[in-house]
Amino acid sequence: MEATGAPELREILSFPLPFRVLVLAGLGIFGWATNLHGLDLLNVDVVAAMDLRVDASNNNAHLPPHLSGGAKPPSHPAVIYTAVYRLFAIYSLWCFFSWATFRYLTYGNMTLVDAFGYIPAISALVVLLALICPIDALYKRERDKFLHSIRRCLFTSMDGPIYFADVVFADIFTSFAKVLGDVWLSGCMLLPGNTLFRTPADGPWLRWVMPTVMSLPYLVRLRQCVIEYSLPTNESRRPLFNALKYATSFPVIYLSAAQRIVVTELVREKGDDIANEAWHGEHRLFRLWLLAAAVNSLYSFWWDVTNDWGLSLLQSSDSSGGRPPPPRQLLLPHLQSDLGSEENNATPTNHQRPQPYPYGLRPILLFPLPVYPLLVFLNLVLRLTWSIKLSSHLHSKTEGSVAIFWLEMAEVLRRWMWVFLRVEWEVIKKMQHGPRRDALLDDFSGDEAEDYEMVPRTPDEGRLGRIP
Repeated sequence: MEATGAPELREILSFPLPFRVLVLAGLGIFGWATNLHGLDLLNVDVVAAMDLRVDASNNNAHLPPHLSGGAKPPSHPAVIYTAVYRLFAIYSLWCFFSWATFRYLTYGNMTLVDAFGYIPAISALVVLLALICPIDALYKRERDKFLHSIRRCLFTSMDGPIYFADVVFADIFTSFAKVLGDVWLSGCMLLPGNTLFRTPADGPWLRWVMPTVMSLPYLVRLRQCVIEYSLPTNESRRPLFNALKYATSFPVIYLSAAQRIVVTELVREKGDDIANEAWHGEHRLFRLWLLAAAVNSLYSFWWDVTNDWGLSLLQSSDSSGGRPPPPRQLLLPHLQSDLGSEENNATPTNHQRPQPYPYGLRPILLFPLPVYPLLVFLNLVLRLTWSIKLSSHLHSKTEGSVAIFWLEMAEVLRRWMWVFLRVEWEVIKKMQHGPRRDALLDDFSGDEAEDYEMVPRTPDEGRLGRIP
């Protein structure tokens, strides 16, 4: 039977949900490679900034290089992102081959889509087996690093330090929360007796599985914040407020799932047609969800701009606490190479005059100026839409539509942009606290030094801005 129906039906026929999940996973791999590549091109020492020197085969792989016994670093960041690019190429070729085979066998025929539903299932299974394969092939070192990152995020002890690389990794996975939900949904669709054309019916308990799966990345990040707050070396309340940001996502997810119960009640009262409606504004539960979505979006946006990126746009005028501006030589990354000699020869006037900067930004900008207002604007728009995207009750009618898929791609793009400014701000903070960091290394050892995510092995490795 040829597909001549609604656009949503034709989209399911040509691009069902399991293949969309595979595509989004591939975009995550490609985005990570371009993050590393872009930061390297922008003269940011991404290897030092993100503790990427860790060798997964080392017994101390859960530690950054300054605590792991000196795992040998790669000669250049290109060693890392080139391997990730190649992994992405292999992954893309396999997924394209699987989709092309599925498309050839089912082209335009609705009756064959479910009959050949095993093709995306086998494709995903092969990807999973390749990821955990113990054979030294297909860039095993990179695969092992990915698995070690997952293990560190899930099973870090409550008294262990949280490193910056794990923070970025876990934050990236929060942007894949709906993708994880789609993995569960795809598995249910591919079970015998179900179909790729509609969401499987869920029982009283199964309806809570998908929101729970979607909540896992936020739970991991919440746990990291609690661990960081409870460390004896911590003297800040910032991790606690950061934990609050991730906690605000749970009401959005679970209040949305609870509205499926509301739909069931409305069907009994008003008939089956009400089940296809996404908005039930008259119900109090819907209003609570709307409030939760607004709080989560606005609070997350404020945190991104103020804390993750260090911009002054949403800060109060006295948020700096009266601290003087950073030294002028930190304004440009290429000056960082001569930082030691310049500090010795600097006159007092170098540190007395504040450096002007555009409104809402900060004194030190490593990227081109137009990047910052553009990313702030896009982040606000996509933050608002992403809270909507976490709400499964809105998709009862359009789950098969690629409109939802485009929203997921937009969130991946937002997180890709976020990584650049997040790493930049971390690098700048380390540059600003360089003297204090060196003093800590002289005064402390062992666990007391673990408060810093980047501690140079030699004075030369303390430079976070690389020289072209």
